[in-house]
Amino acid sequence: MKTIHSHAGDIQIIYESGDFLVINKPAGLIVHKATGNKSKALIDYILESYPEIKKVGEDKSRPGIVHRLDKDASGLMIIARNNQAFVAIKQQFKKRTIYKEYLALVHGQIIKDEGKIIFPLTRSKSGHKMAALPASNRAKKKLSNRDEGNIRARLKAKKALSLFTVEKKWPHFSLVSVNIKTGRTHQIRAHFAAYGHALVGDDLYGTNKNKLKNKKMSLGRIFLVAKKLKFKDREGNTQEFQIDLPSDLKKIIDTLKK
Repeated sequence: MKTIHSHAGDIQIIYESGDFLVINKPAGLIVHKATGNKSKALIDYILESYPEIKKVGEDKSRPGIVHRLDKDASGLMIIARNNQAFVAIKQQFKKRTIYKEYLALVHGQIIKDEGKIIFPLTRSKSGHKMAALPASNRAKKKLSNRDEGNIRARLKAKKALSLFTVEKKWPHFSLVSVNIKTGRTHQIRAHFAAYGHALVGDDLYGTNKNKLKNKKMSLGRIFLVAKKLKFKDREGNTQEFQIDLPSDLKKIIDTLKK
């Protein structure tokens, strides 16, 4: 497997064709540069090995990028290598026909074995994170209502749907597989925080109690991995990719099993 070295760890090239790359992004690496950010981004490292991607896409600051993955998360991403592939893959994201599955460890034991979170999302007043808009205080206390979100709030914010299955439970943690039907900024992080189960390692959305636990675990990243991708290539063939948990996250799970 080809790897590209970055300051945050190795970028693994899981698959490459003339149309696209499928990569495994390490945690700690931004996908593309934001205003005022001087550190190298994922796409900078990609361009060093695949310079043709520089001309791909609609935005020169993020060539070939068809979707995002948070800096402190890791996992699978698609990078388009030509404009025809860029348009075709972006169209699949727009139509929500691409299957994306994530694995996350969250604080607290989720009672349900599976469920859905449809809280609409909007930018918070500070602008640094997303605000999930569940129902009234009364609905927050009633789990069945919390699943459905708030109709009035939905009209003001962007719709967001996350489906989850609990893979494993411990007294104070739950391991969940999450399939997002919409690709909102920080969707999984904001959704699970509003649901009462913030992601392990996520100090931005976690409560003060969560932050103390995060500090004790010394993970240094968010426990969130884009573990599975399924989409169609330009010939109409299904392309499916899946990765294992990285070693740092495996250690956390092994600790919980003891």
